[in-house]
Amino acid sequence: MKIGIIQLQCEAEQKNNLQRIESGIREAAREGAELIVLQELHNSLYFCQIESTDNFDLAEPIPGPSTARYGKLAKELGVVIVTSLFEKRAPGLYHNTAVVMEKDGTIAGKYRKMHIPDDPAYYEKFYFTPGDMGFHPIDTSVGRLGVQVCWDQWYPEGARLMALQGAQLLIYPTAIGYESSDSPEEQERQREAWMTVQRGHAVANGLPVIAVNRTGHEEDPSGQTNGIEFWGSSFVAGPQGEILYHAPKHEAVVKVVDVDLQRSENVRRWWPFLRDRRIEEFGGLTKRFID
Repeated sequence: MKIGIIQLQCEAEQKNNLQRIESGIREAAREGAELIVLQELHNSLYFCQIESTDNFDLAEPIPGPSTARYGKLAKELGVVIVTSLFEKRAPGLYHNTAVVMEKDGTIAGKYRKMHIPDDPAYYEKFYFTPGDMGFHPIDTSVGRLGVQVCWDQWYPEGARLMALQGAQLLIYPTAIGYESSDSPEEQERQREAWMTVQRGHAVANGLPVIAVNRTGHEEDPSGQTNGIEFWGSSFVAGPQGEILYHAPKHEAVVKVVDVDLQRSENVRRWWPFLRDRRIEEFGGLTKRFID
């Protein structure tokens, strides 16, 4: 499968972001992409750096304007698109939601972000209700997609549940960057850990992983921090964790990567991790702590 990834720097003017995203989607489609993955909350700046009720105005229903826009593009270009939207579900109820657009322009499915962080400059609990749809792959014309969002990528359980239900790819739209007060050495350790844990999901489940991150600096509107330097580094890994493509840290990128889905079957024959799981001993995983 040819998979397109679009790593962009967002700006305050939303219409400019939408134009650049559309341009990237068209470029990836011209290069033969069948599946195109966008970064987390791609329509706007990463507004979670501050807690402001005004930012809820950025949310929209699903279906809504963005699904109409990206659905029209998907149908015109004959591609499947993984989007990441700020969902207004009901008055006072909002989610961070990935929506997959089928190549006929319809919504193939959606996933509401399950793990919601609350850290300096990442005040997502103020905005997002944790997802209530569970971890279930989305069936599309190009395959069964195990879509999660950003903070979910640190947890092996979600990846495993997607794999157990037949996901052929693990996909993570992302918005993550450096804390300016950390040393360069600490910043690099964090970026490397981010890649390593996801490559571990690829190995443990015998599946390719696609992680698409933002890039560039975004100011903190409150002025209390130095903002976020998103570290880019979007990547595609194969089912043994091998890096098939690794984007630069500080550049916008539109890239189409070839992924051999048949390789997953071969790797699982060599490394039958799913066969050898001692599921009768895993009950403790449903507990937060074991005394």
